[in-house]
Amino acid sequence: MAKKKSAGTPAIVALTAAGADFTVHAYDHDPAHPSYGEEAAQALGVSAERVFKTLLADVDGSLVVAVVPVSGSLDLKALASAVGGKRAAMADPALAERTTGYVLGGISPLGQRKRLRTVLDASAEQFETICVSAGRRGLEVELAPSALTGLTAAALAPIARA
Repeated sequence: MAKKKSAGTPAIVALTAAGADFTVHAYDHDPAHPSYGEEAAQALGVSAERVFKTLLADVDGSLVVAVVPVSGSLDLKALASAVGGKRAAMADPALAERTTGYVLGGISPLGQRKRLRTVLDASAEQFETICVSAGRRGLEVELAPSALTGLTAAALAPIARA
């Protein structure tokens, strides 16, 4: 995979600074599309199982980043268990934006304003590369799952439901 440098988002800056191997993919975002993740998969011609969405959840009073395939949904009980918690609920969208520095539909697990505990769905391991938001709607970054876990200190756990 070729490294493509592109100024801009904190996610791309973080990848570049870390010397990570990644590719940036841009597409024209349609604000009327019902799903940011499915739109990215369609625009990039990549299976929805390989495109991962970044969600924030409140686990026992602490924010946790969950990265799951856009083809499924987050299993909140599994996420809570993965981080040793009891209860999880989706975080308030405004809090998610303030904490990460990104807007909904463009939240990247990389380059967030505040480093949060991160869990990547274990299904990512079956792919050589996956796509995650590069920090803006219409911008994805493709990288190896091991690069994502290394840069975010993410745990791997089965946290997605089909």
